[in-house]
This record gives sequence, C-alpha cells and structure tokens, in this order.
Amino acid sequence: MTPPIRVLLADDQALLRSAFRVLVDSETDMVVVGEAADGAQAVELARSTRADVVLMDIRMPGTDGLAATRMISADPELTGVRVVMLTTFEVDEYVVQSLRAGASGFLGKGAEPDELLAAIRIAAAGEALLSPAATKGLIATFLAQGGGSGGGERAGATEYSERLSALTGREREVLVLVAGGHSNDEIAERLAVSPLTVKTHVNRAMAKLGARDRAQLVVIAYETGLVRPRAE
Repeated sequence: MTPPIRVLLADDQALLRSAFRVLVDSETDMVVVGEAADGAQAVELARSTRADVVLMDIRMPGTDGLAATRMISADPELTGVRVVMLTTFEVDEYVVQSLRAGASGFLGKGAEPDELLAAIRIAAAGEALLSPAATKGLIATFLAQGGGSGGGERAGATEYSERLSALTGREREVLVLVAGGHSNDEIAERLAVSPLTVKTHVNRAMAKLGARDRAQLVVIAYETGLVRPRAE
C-alpha cells in the first residue's frame, strides 16, 4: 500500500491552518504531519517530519516563506521536499522569486478545495503546479521585470546558458513547450510522441540543467533567453 503524502502547513493564520488540516486529513492518501506559524519553524518541521509537500504562505512574520523555501531547497537532506507557495493573488511580486528559490509552484488562497488537494498530489508526484493562468502571469512578471533578474542572479543565468549547450535539439524543443505552460500530454500530441517519451526528455533536461523540477525549467527558459516573453 502506498504511504500517504505527508503535508506540512506553514501559515501565520491559525484559522487558515485549521481549515487546511481538516481538508487534507479528510483524504485517505494524505495526512498533515505538522503546522508552522513562520518560515523558520517550517524549515525545522520539514526536517523533523520528513514532509513530502509544504504548503507555504509567502508572507509571514520573521522568516517569510520565500526565505524558508530557499533554505529547504539548499538543504541536501530535503531534496525530496516540494514547496507549494500560497499567495493572496495567484500572481504577485514574489512569484518569480519563489520559483527561483525552488518552489514547485504556487496557488491562490482563494482556490477551491479540490484545486488545493490536486496541487498537493501534483507536487508530491514531482510535477510543477503551473496552471495556464499562473504561467501567463509568470510571463507577464518577467515582462514587467524586463525579462530577467538583478545583478546577483545574472551569474546563475549565465551558468544555465552554458548548460543549455548540453541539451539535445528535442530536449530544447520540449523545454520551450514546458515554458509555454503545456502539459506532457499536450507536448506529446504536438510532437507526435508518447507522454512517456516527453517525460523522459523533461527529466533529462532537469538533470542537465540542475533543476529541481518543472517549475524551475520554466524560469530557466526565460532567464537564459531560450524563450522570449511576448506581450499579448
């Protein structure tokens, strides 16, 4: 029997955590293993509970969700932990930073219960939670920021650009489609290959680029200029 998905809740609002706990614990394939009121506590609990997925509020007092996500992503012992950012709005000023920090995706706090549960399952499976609306917002954020990052992050973009040379032509093609917000099934249909083949290309691209998951592939594609954001 497959063990349940271990979920950690990180939000400074106790009432919201309680609501999430009731919802998550009502499912047979997941269980809440801890609650954190700030980012520092979330990092500690991620280590002690061996959580699979952290639902992380971006804005918390003290250590915020962005800093906590960076710490989780940088910890070799927590490589299997997936972070889903919870935002007041599906797209805000911290979303791109969250994905750069290692989050697997983000979800608006106004999402329906089924969407939240689906997000946990998607993240636990190692996929990225990037809905079409979220991807569109992410691209818009890149446009607003001039398509890129500050000085300290340029070096990272250069490093990724060098790694892009290791990708095959098909891996680059798949990466471009991933950055467009397409699912494996959609990419498979476009390229007339099987979804399993697409997944293999995605996994190889992640390995070559040192990306934790699909969400980071999207950021890398725009950071390196492989995909150019366009205003509609």
